[in-house]
Amino acid sequence: MEGSRSRRVVAAGVAALLASSAASAADAPARKTPAPGYRAAVVMEASSGEILIQENAHERRPPASMAKMMLMLLVAERVAAGEASWDDQVMVSREAEKMGGSQVYLASGETFTLRELMEAIVIHSANDASVAVAEAMAGSRDAFVDLMNERAQQLGMKDTTYRSPHGLPPGKDQESDLTSAYDLALLAREILKHPQIMQWADTPESTFRKGAFHLVNTNNLVRTTPWVTGLKTGYTREAGFNLTATGERNNLKLITVVMGAPTKRQCDDETARLFNKGFNGFQSLYAVRRGDVVANDVPVANGNPRFVRVVAGGDLSVIAAKGAKRNFSLELALSGDLQAPLPAQAPVGTVIVREDGRQIGQVPALAGDEVQKQPRFWERFF
Repeated sequence: MEGSRSRRVVAAGVAALLASSAASAADAPARKTPAPGYRAAVVMEASSGEILIQENAHERRPPASMAKMMLMLLVAERVAAGEASWDDQVMVSREAEKMGGSQVYLASGETFTLRELMEAIVIHSANDASVAVAEAMAGSRDAFVDLMNERAQQLGMKDTTYRSPHGLPPGKDQESDLTSAYDLALLAREILKHPQIMQWADTPESTFRKGAFHLVNTNNLVRTTPWVTGLKTGYTREAGFNLTATGERNNLKLITVVMGAPTKRQCDDETARLFNKGFNGFQSLYAVRRGDVVANDVPVANGNPRFVRVVAGGDLSVIAAKGAKRNFSLELALSGDLQAPLPAQAPVGTVIVREDGRQIGQVPALAGDEVQKQPRFWERFF
């Protein structure tokens, strides 16, 4: 059951950027810039993966419940591949029932749909639901953790080692999950490809057990800031307060990660500050847009007409500092000689985008118009 979305629009500066003025020698001594209220942080542009702001980005730290982000991705990918369904029935095990911390109080032998349990995980960070889903997906909790680590390596998350599907503090003779702000941003970028997960991550409130249990999103910014769209919080005494958040303003999508804040309020405030710094300091510039004409007179063998326009088949944008001017050039690389007949929008090669001679990306090249085959002589005669 999806929760109704109600938000209170707040001023753009949930955490206003602090401005300091230099004091003269005759006045009080100059103040030092306050240290950030976190141990590590990253701001990433979601489309390109470009890092805009970072501090201790590769420091390995416990993610706490942000470990569930990998569970969210693996389940979403399995459903997208047709290997699982949101309507699959999941039976709760004894081990899942015993999980503490944030939970929805599952009992051994109960059965819920994968959809119900995932909603409890994404919105409410339910540890018992996490174990139940991990066991259903891989047969055992440990087998699922192996899948988490395998996927982390595939995504290039070199700072990450998972030891649990939920991120709770380790027990006796166990070790903690470890990751970094950079790796969590990589993971969040992949999760953004799955609309159902993001819909739950952007849901302020919902219910469980047919309305008997109230789910409240642990991400406060989802409830207070309209342009924040997710994603996952985490807290343990060792890890501190953590938040991986996604947001969009002015055609710019950002991912922020804050790790090791001393309080939840500071974690939220630092996240908002980093968002504002990213949105106010950077912009998205189109190097080429779908439909842009790359060439007007490309010859078509046996074509009527004999030439065709070639257009860009996709968008390519870059991130630049606000006010910066960038100069791009387009280069057409045909896949071969063009032959009639040629349908409109047929792929004909690649548009290479360069800046100062350096290739920064490419998009497909498409035929801008239809070109029919030139009739042969005897066909024209008759």
